[in-house]
Amino acid sequence: MEGAVMSLKRGIGCSTAAVVLICALFVMIPQVSSVRYIVGANMGWSPTVNYTIWAQGKHFYNGDWLFFVYDRNQQNVLEVNKTNFETCNTEHFLHNWTTGAGRDVVPLNITKTYYFVSGNGFCYSGMKLAIHVEKPPPPPSSLPQKSGSSPSLLSKVGGQMILMPVLFAAAAAWDSFLLFW
Repeated sequence: MEGAVMSLKRGIGCSTAAVVLICALFVMIPQVSSVRYIVGANMGWSPTVNYTIWAQGKHFYNGDWLFFVYDRNQQNVLEVNKTNFETCNTEHFLHNWTTGAGRDVVPLNITKTYYFVSGNGFCYSGMKLAIHVEKPPPPPSSLPQKSGSSPSLLSKVGGQMILMPVLFAAAAAWDSFLLFW
């Protein structure tokens, strides 16, 4: 009977330690906030959408993605320079993002203004998109401490919150204590 209780304690201790470790990793991993935009929303990449209006109010950041959905038998996705964008010239494109499936993903991994058009005359119908990609905003800063006050557990040390890791370490130590006691 005593062996069964000891095995149960070890099993609970190991699973608790695993949960604590996983939670600690999630706390320490920086958040990734990339966004995947479906160009044209539910209308997709088509001549019936005003892409200037679609892009208004959106902030495109380095690391975001554009997802173009279109009729692969008629349209395509070409990245061009500003001059070719304004004149709908598709002969000298910078990059052809068309894969042939009509579902193309464009990573926005450079801070710059991107210009996209569709060839076969669709650019003249308004199938063109210009967006400016900027650096992601900095994370919110912590509130300044009042002078003369002592630091709390919520103080930042090296850019990491210390409260959660301290709690996880205390829980792991307590669990180990119970396991061997």
